[in-house]
Amino acid sequence: MSAPDGSGRTVAAGAKNPGTDPNPPTGSKGLSLGTLGLWGSVVIGLASTAPVYSLVATLGFVVMAVGAQAPIAFIVAFIPMLFTAFAYRELNRAVPDCGTTFTWATKAFGPWVGWLGGWGVAIAGIVVLANLAQVAGQYLWLLVGDGSLASNVPLVTGTGVVFIAAMAWISYRGVEIGERIQNILLAIQYIALVLFVVVAFVKIATGDAPNATPISLDWFNPLAFTDYSGFIEAVLLALFIYWGWDTCLALNEETKDPEKIPGRAAVLSTGILLVTYVAVTVAAMSFAGLGETGIGLANEANASDVFLALKDPVLGPLSFVLVISVLVSAVSSTQTTILPTARGTLAMAAYKALPNRFGSVHPRFLTPSFSTFVMGVVAIVYYVVMTLISDNILQDSILSLGLAIAFYYGLTGFACVWFFRRDLFSSVRDFFFKGLLPLLGALMLAYAFIQSAIDMLDPEYGYTVLLGVGGTFVVGIGSLLLGVVFMVVWALFAESKPFFRGESLNRDTEVLVPEEPESYGRSIDGGLT
Repeated sequence: MSAPDGSGRTVAAGAKNPGTDPNPPTGSKGLSLGTLGLWGSVVIGLASTAPVYSLVATLGFVVMAVGAQAPIAFIVAFIPMLFTAFAYRELNRAVPDCGTTFTWATKAFGPWVGWLGGWGVAIAGIVVLANLAQVAGQYLWLLVGDGSLASNVPLVTGTGVVFIAAMAWISYRGVEIGERIQNILLAIQYIALVLFVVVAFVKIATGDAPNATPISLDWFNPLAFTDYSGFIEAVLLALFIYWGWDTCLALNEETKDPEKIPGRAAVLSTGILLVTYVAVTVAAMSFAGLGETGIGLANEANASDVFLALKDPVLGPLSFVLVISVLVSAVSSTQTTILPTARGTLAMAAYKALPNRFGSVHPRFLTPSFSTFVMGVVAIVYYVVMTLISDNILQDSILSLGLAIAFYYGLTGFACVWFFRRDLFSSVRDFFFKGLLPLLGALMLAYAFIQSAIDMLDPEYGYTVLLGVGGTFVVGIGSLLLGVVFMVVWALFAESKPFFRGESLNRDTEVLVPEEPESYGRSIDGGLT
């Protein structure tokens, strides 16, 4: 049953009062309340994007696509991210639920669309965990001996499995311990990035940069793009580099001020990431130039790992710092990627969109124990199976991530506009932050999704060809369609009926789910709340 807490919110009967009970207070989902502050939320948001790893995986390909316009490509890609962050902030202020996209899309568009939104979050997390584990394994063994062990597939795969298991265990032990670890890991990443940028500019100033290139205003000119397809490719790549900041919203129920802090953290995180990515990009371009040979950023041999090519020329004997930072970035993001997916499936179970077992919360650690366990196991199985089948298919699944990201971010933007449709003309602020900006962000992401899917149809796209088209398209679209299959199958079970009939979650449902099904009451319009 539920009872008012004095603030107009509904909490579960028996929930602890954080001001009087020494034990951690819990909400109706059983999660620990009031654990994270603004700083902790920002750290989690930044760590989830894995800034060093994201630059390693993306910067070279962006430069190859648009050359000197790489900085403005990152700025342009930031726009839909910022607009989407506004949508997350406004929705979280009204509905601070750890289900995020799943909960909001269900309230806006109904159970079927909402379920698929939750699936999009889950599938993106599972796929990226495989890549993060592989990168972490490779970079760990690069630090041993001459680095040749990094090419040992069984060793790297086994190491990646250990990393996923370890980060799942940390997530299982609680948000607080995870936050403390993330503070350290994020500090290492930013120390390495600041060191790289400062040393690069010092060497440019002293004439020690082999291919020093003067900074030009054209690097920041959106009208200087000469190839439209290259521009679209670069922006789509850059979308991936910002992905992950929404983790701080998935921890909203465990934050001290769930209506305000997560939204602020999301906007702050995206802003910090913009400054970080543009600064590192400008430093790398100025130091290495845009040549197609040697350390030039347009050299195809450097595209998959720019830092591997630049670490020795820039940092010399301190080059190991960059290697460690990439390892730390991948490990850090492994842990923070598990967090939102586990809480998303917890929320889905709480609202009857998944079996009740996914709603299990550890009585001591107050974490979604079963969901965290399942997330770790599924990610490990996916990683090992993909590696055994073909590393090329694994790489194609990673390239397809943009589809899942654009899907659930865009859906959140549309959900914001529709959910607040009656409030859009209440004030100028509401019109922009609840309507226009989220809508623009959602339309941009919808275009990115469609354009990506069209590009991925090309058999030359990615590393494999499946069913006569690009393997990336088959994996990306196929993984989303697999969600439709699972959803339909679950809808056949009696336990799912309250959700798919709109009883356990609809526009009028309280933020925190009542513990007893009998506590659902009739709303004025006849729906169940």
